[in-house]
Amino acid sequence: MLLPIIIFWLSASLLPSCFAAPSVSLISNSLLDPDGIFFVSFDGVVNVNSFQLSAVLTHTDYQYAAWYTSSGTVVLARRLLPAGGWSTLQLPHKLSTSDSHNVIVLGVSPADDKIHVAMDCHSSTMFYTSSEAGLATNGASWVASRFGAITTTLGTLNIGTTITYPQFVVTPDNLLQFVYRTGVSGNGATQLAEYNDGVWTNVGSWASASGTYTSPNGVTSSARNLYIHGFTYRLNRLHVTGTWREQAGGVSCSSGGLTNHDTTYFYSDDKGRTWHNSAGTSVGTSVSSPMNVNTAGIIVDQLDADHGLMNQESQVVDSSGQIHAIISYVPGRFTQCVTNYEVDRIAHGFAFHLYRSSNGTFTKFEIPFPINAVGRSQIVLDSEDNAYVVLPFVRIVTASKSSGWTDWTLAFDGVAAGLNAFGEVTVDRARVISSGVLSVLYQVTSTGTTPSAVQLIDFGLNG
Repeated sequence: MLLPIIIFWLSASLLPSCFAAPSVSLISNSLLDPDGIFFVSFDGVVNVNSFQLSAVLTHTDYQYAAWYTSSGTVVLARRLLPAGGWSTLQLPHKLSTSDSHNVIVLGVSPADDKIHVAMDCHSSTMFYTSSEAGLATNGASWVASRFGAITTTLGTLNIGTTITYPQFVVTPDNLLQFVYRTGVSGNGATQLAEYNDGVWTNVGSWASASGTYTSPNGVTSSARNLYIHGFTYRLNRLHVTGTWREQAGGVSCSSGGLTNHDTTYFYSDDKGRTWHNSAGTSVGTSVSSPMNVNTAGIIVDQLDADHGLMNQESQVVDSSGQIHAIISYVPGRFTQCVTNYEVDRIAHGFAFHLYRSSNGTFTKFEIPFPINAVGRSQIVLDSEDNAYVVLPFVRIVTASKSSGWTDWTLAFDGVAAGLNAFGEVTVDRARVISSGVLSVLYQVTSTGTTPSAVQLIDFGLNG
């Protein structure tokens, strides 16, 4: 069963003049490293990817960032907010391969204020370390010796050797969770672990590769993986949107397309143990009955695998507990068959704001600015639930809640500003919540393997 969805496309010039989209104010642009490692693989760079939770992270009075420097060595940085100078340290680990999936992510466990670092994996062994207790808040000297040995387990928990997309998430009761995929693209399971009393334990798989998908062209696929747009808590509820990627390439109209299809939504009220669809129906239990492609009532926007639908964009939850996600693809008015997703997304791709109302229906609105890129966008909300979407190249478009998120306006143009940012960015979601400041991590574009600057640009949100 598909949920009701309302689709809008309006020119900004047709919207009532009484609405006023929010603006942003440039606060600062900090150079983190003049020589970050640079190479392009899978249309991305390893220092900045949309799926990093988090490459830049605020916890209490400090902001943290992570990247690989030109030698491939892992760098962690810290500054005292709002405008302190950056201190850096280098961990004894170097990037193992030139793969943009092999990002670094940071998390903080609030119970003991340890900083956790996961890194350097793509369907491979993951590397992990954590700091001594208290380092996230006590301002002790910022030196590598305060971190433990780098291991290939999550603490003492063995999570296997085919890990991708590590993410750290804090629960409403201040536990730290770890979200990741096992297996490979098109045949993988989404997993969850939890840190409590200083120990990582397994929660288990909550979305599996099982089931059968039949595309509109009649081709069937018997394996896949769920790509998530986020794993977001608010008001004691965990929200997840995502898209399925099929193993069978024939489900797409062209071998040059992507086998991603449909947007799903489900939630959990017990920190990822049991799951419900938007209608409130129980649809899954981690480990014993994980969700799959045939799970009823989880598709909230139906789209076949012919439009270059991107995986792993972004999501956020508003103050009333409703999910907002960004998805992007090539609309049907340009083609009904994407034959080269890289070319076609650059030429004709658009981002869409997909959000849930309290009655359970989803609304999809095309943001009237082309993405001009292969890559993904980031959405955040301010304290009044106004929306800010950072498109590739640090172009920020905004819409007001009062307009029903329809008055999309270009608030900052990183291209016109000469930032020369490479495509995708990642953002500090915790800082938006704590202080209304949007910190955007980006890397300056380069050629070949010539290192380039890693930057953090801060904006005030003027809702």
